Amino acid sequence: MSRRQAPTERFACGAHKTGGCCIRLGEGGIVLSVAFSPDSQLVASGSEDGRVKLWRVSTGALERTIPAHDLWVSSVAFSPSGGVLASASADGTVKLWQVANGQPVGDIQAHALWVTHIAFSPDGQLLASAGEDGTVKLWRVSDRQLVRTLSYSDAAPVYGVAFSADGSLLAAGGGANYIRVWRVSDGTLQRTLTGHTAQVVSVVFAPSSPLLVSGGADSAIRVWRVDTGALLRTLTGHTAQVASVAFSPNGSLLASGSGDSTVRIWRTADGGLQRTLAGHDAGITSVAFSPNGSLLASASEDGVVKLWRTVDGGLARTLTAHAGAVASVAFSPSGQLLATAGDDGTVKLWRVADAMLQRTINAHAGYVACVAFSPDGSLLATAGEDGAVKLWRVADWGLERTLTGHTAPVTAVAFSPNGRLIASGSADASVRLWYVSNGLQVATLIGHSDTVYAIAFSRDGGLLASGGGDGLINLWRISDGTRLRSYSEEMGTGVLAIQFSPDGQLFGYGRLDATVVVARNPFPPNRPPAVPELLAPADGATVSPTPTLRVRLSDPDGDQVQAVIEVRNGSGKVRTLETGLVASGSEASVSVDPSLAGRQLHLAGAGAR
Repeated sequence: MSRRQAPTERFACGAHKTGGCCIRLGEGGIVLSVAFSPDSQLVASGSEDGRVKLWRVSTGALERTIPAHDLWVSSVAFSPSGGVLASASADGTVKLWQVANGQPVGDIQAHALWVTHIAFSPDGQLLASAGEDGTVKLWRVSDRQLVRTLSYSDAAPVYGVAFSADGSLLAAGGGANYIRVWRVSDGTLQRTLTGHTAQVVSVVFAPSSPLLVSGGADSAIRVWRVDTGALLRTLTGHTAQVASVAFSPNGSLLASGSGDSTVRIWRTADGGLQRTLAGHDAGITSVAFSPNGSLLASASEDGVVKLWRTVDGGLARTLTAHAGAVASVAFSPSGQLLATAGDDGTVKLWRVADAMLQRTINAHAGYVACVAFSPDGSLLATAGEDGAVKLWRVADWGLERTLTGHTAPVTAVAFSPNGRLIASGSADASVRLWYVSNGLQVATLIGHSDTVYAIAFSRDGGLLASGGGDGLINLWRISDGTRLRSYSEEMGTGVLAIQFSPDGQLFGYGRLDATVVVARNPFPPNRPPAVPELLAPADGATVSPTPTLRVRLSDPDGDQVQAVIEVRNGSGKVRTLETGLVASGSEASVSVDPSLAGRQLHLAGAGAR
C-alpha cells in the first residue's frame, strides 16, 4: 500500500452508539481508528484527513479537533492515566497530545514508512509503535527516546501490537502471517506463533489469563496460549453444555454431544462443522465412534441410544436402552459389542450388527455413570453412584474385582493404552490410578476442587488429562503422578468431557458453556516434558524460619519455563507454589509460607508450565 494512499476499506468505526447517543465520527473522511479514554468519558478518532478528534461520550458532542498529521491517522491510543493521547500516521511519526487542552507534548520520528499501530504499556511508561518497515519500536514516554527496536520481518509490515496485561510481553502480527511475542524487559523473542494463512491484522491479550487472540485476513480468529504457544480452537454452535466429545479413529473428526439434544461432528483440520445430528428428545450424555469409524453412537437422557452412519449422518439403528437416562456408551475394541450404562443401575451389552440385547448386568447400587472396555476387550469397567469401580470379564460377564477408595460417586473411568492401569475420576475431586491385574491403588492425584467429570490417557500412555467442574484441566505424568500443567477456564465453564486425538498431537474438551475446544498437546509423543529439579531443601527437610525452595528449570526445547511445585507439610496439607518465568537451565526460588517454619516439607510433585 502506498504511503500516500489512505486505506480504501471502510472500517466499522464510522459511528459509535452510546446508550441512545450516536457519535458520528465520519465527517472529514474515513475514520481509521478509534479509542476510549480509560474512564470511558471520551472517544478519540483518527481519520484520513490527518485530524484527531475528541468526543464527549455522554452527549456525543465534539470536544476538540487537533490538526495532527500531514497524512492519514492510522492509530490513536490513550495513556493508562488518560492524560496523554498518542496518534500515529502514514507520515512516519507518532505524536503525543495533552488530553486536557489538546496541546502537543512532543513528536517521535518513529518509522521510515507508515506507522500502522501504537499501544501504551499498562504502566504508561512505554509506547510501542508498529511500522510498515517490518519493525516494532519501544519508546520511553517521559522523554520520547528509543528504548529498543524489535524485528518482526525484513519483508513484511507489522499491522498490530499489544502489551500483555502485566506489561511483561509484547505481541505483534503482520504481513508475514505469523505473530511474534517478545519479553519487554530485554527484547528477547519468546515465541513465534504460526497458523494464519494470510496477514495478521490485529492482536490482543486477554486481561487476566495467558491468552492471545489474533485476527487475520484469512478470515480466521485464533486463540493462543502464550505461555505454551499452543493454538486453541473454539467450536461454537451448541446452545447447552457439551457433555461428551470423541475423536474419530483417524483423528479427522471430532464429535460432540450436548444438552441441546444434538450431536455435532467437526473437522479437526479447520474446525468446520461437518454435520449436525438431531433425533433425541433430551440432552446428549455420551458419544463414541466405532473402532472402524463407520458408526457413531449417541446416548441421551431420553433413555435411547442411536447409531449414526458417519459417512452421511443417516440413522442406522435406535436402541431403547434403559428405564431412565443413558449416561455412557462404549464400543468393544472389535466393534462387535456396545455397552450402555443407565440411571437404572444396569449395564447392557448389545450386538452392534443387529442391535440385539445380549446381556443385562445389575452393576451398581444407584446410577451407573460410565463404562469403558479394556484395550484387549477382555474386561469392561463400570463405575457409578456407589463410589466403586468394577471390572467385569467379557468372556462370561463375571465380576473380576471391585476397586474401592473414592468417597463419592465415580464419574469417569479410562484404561491406559497398554491395559495395565485404570484411572477413575470422582465427585470427591480426586483422580485415582489402579493396577488392573491386582486392583491395588497406584496413586491419588489431587489437583481439582470440584467433581472430576472427565479423564483421558494420551495415546502413548505417558499422560493423563483430567477435567472438572472447577474449570481446571490438569495434565499428569503417569510415571510419577506429577502434575505437569494446569489450565484454568473462566468461572462457569466447567470441563465435562476430554479426549486426546489418535496421534496425540491434540486434545479436545467440552465445556459447561456449550463450547468445544481443540488444543495442542504441550507434551506430544516423543517430546520429553520440562521438569524442575528440586535443589533445596531436600525432601523431608525441616523448614527454616524464612523458608525458600530452590529449583533448576530445564526444557528440552529451550523455552521459557515456570515451575509449579506441590508440597505437603506434616499434616498432609497441600500448598501449591509457583516460580516466575525464567530461562531454561537457570535456577529459580520461591518462598514458602512462614507458618510452615519448623515443620517438614515433602515434595508431592513438580511440573513445569
